[in-house]
Amino acid sequence: MGDSDSDRTARSGAQEARDDEQRRPKEGGGGILMGRVFGVPVYVAPSWFLVAALITWFFGNQLDRVLPELGGSRYLVSLFFAVAFYASVLVHELAHTLAAVRFDLPVRRIQLQFFGGVSEIEKESQTPGREFVLAGVGPLLSLVLAGVFYVGMLAVESGTVPGVLLAGLMISNLIVAVFNLLPGLPLDGGRMLRAVVWKLSGSPMTGTVAAAWTGRVLAIVVLIGFPLATHMGSVADRDSFSGLQSLTDALLAAILAAIIWTGAGNSLRMARLRERLPALNARALTRRAVPVSPETPLSEALRRANDAGARALVVVDGQGTPQSVVRESGIAGVPQHRRPWVAVSTLAQDLTEGMRVPADLTGEGLLDRLRATPATEYLVVEETGEIYGVLSTSDVERAFIDAMARPAASPRPRSAP
Repeated sequence: MGDSDSDRTARSGAQEARDDEQRRPKEGGGGILMGRVFGVPVYVAPSWFLVAALITWFFGNQLDRVLPELGGSRYLVSLFFAVAFYASVLVHELAHTLAAVRFDLPVRRIQLQFFGGVSEIEKESQTPGREFVLAGVGPLLSLVLAGVFYVGMLAVESGTVPGVLLAGLMISNLIVAVFNLLPGLPLDGGRMLRAVVWKLSGSPMTGTVAAAWTGRVLAIVVLIGFPLATHMGSVADRDSFSGLQSLTDALLAAILAAIIWTGAGNSLRMARLRERLPALNARALTRRAVPVSPETPLSEALRRANDAGARALVVVDGQGTPQSVVRESGIAGVPQHRRPWVAVSTLAQDLTEGMRVPADLTGEGLLDRLRATPATEYLVVEETGEIYGVLSTSDVERAFIDAMARPAASPRPRSAP
């Protein structure tokens, strides 16, 4: 009944879920809460302000060439453009969010950050068709916005502030749509490719592997191709590959490539994690427990547990109804000589409804249950309500680490749901 020190740097899904619940109120969602849309919190990461400042500076310099009469006020106009552009990004993410809600997939939050935004959807799509739709609605809406801004351009004069703003928003939304449609994870186009391969192969893992490696190839293409493409047509000019502009292009390409490469790798790791989740079985991980009354001395309760070959204690009332679970950390904190004088009820955690775990829970369903009610021990019960035993999160963590360390089984094609 002691704690394990095995591989503390490897964090299991159960531990991450528990830590996430404990951190969430303190972190404030990883940024500044701007409000809620359709019940989903929208956060702005601190990196957004840096990008907004860069967009304001860059677009302001462009305005100086097109509308020199604006003077210093051009930066106010360009700041408005930066805000309007990220409002368009928010609309893009809201499309993903609404599709997720439509498919009964919980969305934790929307976050606007360094390069665009992200909708944190907590579960995977159940079918490749839903995955394709969920990924495709964002770029589709960005294309619609580009069309709307283009129509607006036709209604105003091109040499005016509204004309320049509408042109900039049209082009930026078109870039967002095209970039996100590139066929590699973690981009929307990569998720669409994953859905297609999933449909054809019958295996979501096969789809993820294909889209993730395509994403890595795409990262290399961006790293090398983007700086070259910006100088297309002036290859013979040696000066075109030097100076501040070339340095900026190379830096931007490196950042984009790093984001794509890292995102593809994370997607692949998460898919492998989900593939191994069925190894987590509440019934198999549960410790046998003995029932004891609240006033039972700890030494006596441990003696009964040892005699029965049990590794956990459940405090019950006079009718045998479980009331609490004796905490493993509480037992470890009581010296041997004091155990005859300490009642088990002083070391127990009262049971809440969320701490009653069905014995047949497995995989992601088990982790979701532990995430919903963070605790160190849970009472595992049969469908009839009968006590099956006690589940310790430390046992779940060890099982998770063992499952991740085992070689993956060869993927077998299976029919898509």
